[in-house]
Amino acid sequence: MSYTFSRALAGMTGTATRDIFKLLSRPEIVSFAGGLPASDCLPVAQVGEITAEILADQKEALRILQYGATEGYPGFRELLGPLLEEVGIRGAGLDQLLVVSGGGQGLDLMCKAFLDDGDTVLVEDPTFLGFLETVRAYNGKLAGVRADGSGIDLDDLEAKVRRHRPKLLYAIPDFSNPTGKTWPEDRRKAVAELAAKYGFMVIEDDPYSRLRFAGTPVRSMKSFDTDGRVVYISSFSKTVSPGLRCAFAAGSGEVIRKLAIGKQGADLHTSSLSQAIVKRYLEKNYFYPGIEKSLPIYRQRKTAMIEAIKRHMPAEFRYTNPDGGLFIWGEFDAPVNTVEIFKEAIEKNAAYINGTVFFADCSGSNTLRLNYSNESPERIEAGIKALGEVFKGRIARGG
Repeated sequence: MSYTFSRALAGMTGTATRDIFKLLSRPEIVSFAGGLPASDCLPVAQVGEITAEILADQKEALRILQYGATEGYPGFRELLGPLLEEVGIRGAGLDQLLVVSGGGQGLDLMCKAFLDDGDTVLVEDPTFLGFLETVRAYNGKLAGVRADGSGIDLDDLEAKVRRHRPKLLYAIPDFSNPTGKTWPEDRRKAVAELAAKYGFMVIEDDPYSRLRFAGTPVRSMKSFDTDGRVVYISSFSKTVSPGLRCAFAAGSGEVIRKLAIGKQGADLHTSSLSQAIVKRYLEKNYFYPGIEKSLPIYRQRKTAMIEAIKRHMPAEFRYTNPDGGLFIWGEFDAPVNTVEIFKEAIEKNAAYINGTVFFADCSGSNTLRLNYSNESPERIEAGIKALGEVFKGRIARGG
């Protein structure tokens, strides 16, 4: 059978993580490939308790099981204000908030709202592969901006803005996926000022900032936005449950209204049951204790991975050491092709994601991303040891 797919999707085969997840049914494989929160941190008992309470209330249950408002479940958006204030965003009214079905929908709606065919989107190189795929689906052009150990390079950013006149800039300033890097406050402020100066929109994607187990929190980029150019998107996927698909966008009233129109045509509204569960999870004060429970687990697993890297990976391997989030980024100062070596790693029962999928131009064949959140310290040790043997062997053979 021959099908004529759209130009936007004809060349797309799915993200690397989608293919790798198929391997995870094999229990012998130690997977550093996903971005899953630790299973130990999922609030099974609390969500079960809350769901039973909600559905036991006949009036509430009937409202939840009907269609709901596109903007969000009644009362839920009101609880987002204090969360926003904690990252420096003050005074956000209900008309400046939209509940979305996972952070990914927020990214999709921003592209739907602002991109026409051929428009340029700037991204910090490397960046979240899911957003790169979304831009390609809207026939946007991607241009990478250099980064250093503290995040995006401001000089290269301004040069790329002048050259490309982009519609959007996408960034994950806190514990970036894939690098784990966090931008300092001065860079966040400078990017907000550049957006106002040149008239482009900024998507500030923040799934990870609350997963900080060392160092000092940094104000959001949105907190420096004086021109309505930054849209802040955050999710409960890593702090409550990814399966609930509950997230939100904060921006100017005009932009949020446009995103809501785009959402109406996509799914009408985010699951009312999911929103009601998260609402009550916040009201019952489960949110912060849940995060506090998760932080020692993530700290322990990151430390286990760093120590295993020191013991087993080749000397040519350079890596980040983040203060939070879920990822470590690695680069080889040697002729190592992580795309080609992946099959060999799988044969040794260890999985990672090659770095090429995180670059706007698909470069970075000497890079990879490692996730430490969803494996035990013992399995992390075994998996990194296996990867070390694979990479040392390749380097010894000349790549």
